[in-house]
Amino acid sequence: MKAEAEDNSRLTCEVETTIKVIGGRWKVLIIRELMIGVKRFGELQRALPGITQKMLTQQLREMEEDGIIHREIYAQIPPKVEYSLTPLGASLQPILYAMHEWAIEHYLSRFQNNTAVRMHNSESNEL
Repeated sequence: MKAEAEDNSRLTCEVETTIKVIGGRWKVLIIRELMIGVKRFGELQRALPGITQKMLTQQLREMEEDGIIHREIYAQIPPKVEYSLTPLGASLQPILYAMHEWAIEHYLSRFQNNTAVRMHNSESNEL
């Protein structure tokens, strides 16, 4: 029983650490975009409707500090900066794929079932 409690405590700690690194509204979405390929700041901002310039800058800085992304600055005028996943960031891909599969299996099917029920009820004039 004690070993099981220690395992659960360790798992909680490791999950908490992962969430601290990739948690929040935007980080996973930024990782998703960088899984597709190298992006410039403006490309990321256009791909993430609703994110402010300040928030994107903050998230990118945090992710760079955590070793998730790499920022490449080119010595040219105007300045050119590109963002890409580091090997550590790329190692998160299976987690994002698992989240994608979970959403399809559990959340989207639930939403579709609720929509089907609403459609059925509206056709039969039931609420």
